[in-house]
Amino acid sequence: MTETVQELGAADIQKVLELLPHRYPFLMIDRIVEIDRDESCIGIKNVTVNEPQFTGHFPGMPVFPGVLLIEGMAQTAGAICCRHILAGSNTQTKQVFFMTIDKCKFRRPVVPGDQVRFHMKKLNQRKTMWWFRGEARVDGTLVAEAEIGAMLVTE
Repeated sequence: MTETVQELGAADIQKVLELLPHRYPFLMIDRIVEIDRDESCIGIKNVTVNEPQFTGHFPGMPVFPGVLLIEGMAQTAGAICCRHILAGSNTQTKQVFFMTIDKCKFRRPVVPGDQVRFHMKKLNQRKTMWWFRGEARVDGTLVAEAEIGAMLVTE
């Protein structure tokens, strides 16, 4: 029986910007920690009250939109897919497209001052398509979960 070696890495904001095409105000992750190849990782989003979505969601009671939590999961997974592809070949990834979302549940609101950790684990991969299970956690408490799929475009 052969043992797989765990490769733990990280991606600061500069590396995240190299891996993803997203920019403010739509970049939903500040960094990625505990990267284990393309198998799993944790993305971090520091939620601040000065983000544009809070002007309308909701005045007097700011709540981070659930759809942006799912986008944070997708960006975290997409970044490690791109990192893995770039590390293993001369192919330059052009885009990462969000393909599917399944089994999505929101458990509790996320508010300014929270730090969201997107825990992503790879479920499957076929050629340029990848599937992940994600959990969004604040202080260890589950706030959202989903299974997502993405496709990498290298042309």
